[in-house]
Amino acid sequence: MASVILVTGSAGLIGSEAVRFFHAQGYEVAGIDNDMRAYFFGQEASTAWNLRRLQADCPRYRHYAFDIRDRDQLGALFGHYGHEIALVIHTAAQPSHDWAAREPLTDFTVNANGTLHLLEATRQHCPEAVFIFTSTNKVYGDTPNKLPLVEHEQRWEVRDDHPFAAHGIDETMSLDQTTHSLFGVSKVAADMLAQEYGRYFGLKTGLFRGGCLTGPAHSGAELHGFLAYLVLCAVKGKPYTINGYKGKQVRDNIHSHDLIAAFWQFFQRPRVGEVYNMGGSRYANVSILEAIAKIEELSGHRLRYTLSDQARKGDHIWYVSDVRKFQRHYPEWHYTYTIDQTLAEMIETAKKR
Repeated sequence: MASVILVTGSAGLIGSEAVRFFHAQGYEVAGIDNDMRAYFFGQEASTAWNLRRLQADCPRYRHYAFDIRDRDQLGALFGHYGHEIALVIHTAAQPSHDWAAREPLTDFTVNANGTLHLLEATRQHCPEAVFIFTSTNKVYGDTPNKLPLVEHEQRWEVRDDHPFAAHGIDETMSLDQTTHSLFGVSKVAADMLAQEYGRYFGLKTGLFRGGCLTGPAHSGAELHGFLAYLVLCAVKGKPYTINGYKGKQVRDNIHSHDLIAAFWQFFQRPRVGEVYNMGGSRYANVSILEAIAKIEELSGHRLRYTLSDQARKGDHIWYVSDVRKFQRHYPEWHYTYTIDQTLAEMIETAKKR
């Protein structure tokens, strides 16, 4: 029986949560992470602190600090474990659409080429393994901004009579005729590759188009991980700039624990080339202004912020994931973390760090 779980981006938020979860299930875990987050966003966003915790807590974890664009090293690693690999969880990425515009070639080669290398290595060395890819809601570009939005005191909302109002945005939303950002484009390419390796080659690929993925292991940075970075700014007394939309832009936030629980369900009963929108849905969503108020109340710290009229190009005004498709396929899965519980845990971790 295959007994190895291979995780890319293993020292990051979702990767490290996956390492801990599957290690606790008794698996050997191989992780690939070369801390490119520090290159993308600076030393403050480095995942080195989280890697040290993993290595201390998980004795069956083996770390490999190389780049997923390195086909030779990937081939050697997959060749070493071969059919022992039961599951590949691919979380490594360049995750910021602002940063992507700085180095488009780096962004595309990490997100698209890196994903292609991993899919091909899986096909060549362990074709029976399950392959889970963390895609993004940015594959929909700014199409969500075309929804009929209504401005409220603290947030934007979709007009009540729209089909997405009750449950959020489902997988039928178009990917075409929209501004994705270069990051969105590279993730679309990776998303389509993962689908195609399922449909064409029969790999058991599952794609999770995430809303905001968050939790205490998130190394928040100004250009990525808004909830984690808000908490960091509040605890450290750093100023924060809200980019556009009056701070009323809404995101659904799913705790990394709940996302990995969804991965576990897919791993138990995998499908081929399946796509799921996955986020906090109507269960856990918040605007930036609402998040600031909650963080101040829970932490006891005031956050100094300014409002900029300049929104990020292609950024969403309102995005809430409709997760009912996943729930229909895997009715055993459910949320365990509310927004307040997630924030309280993140604040506690930030204070310790």
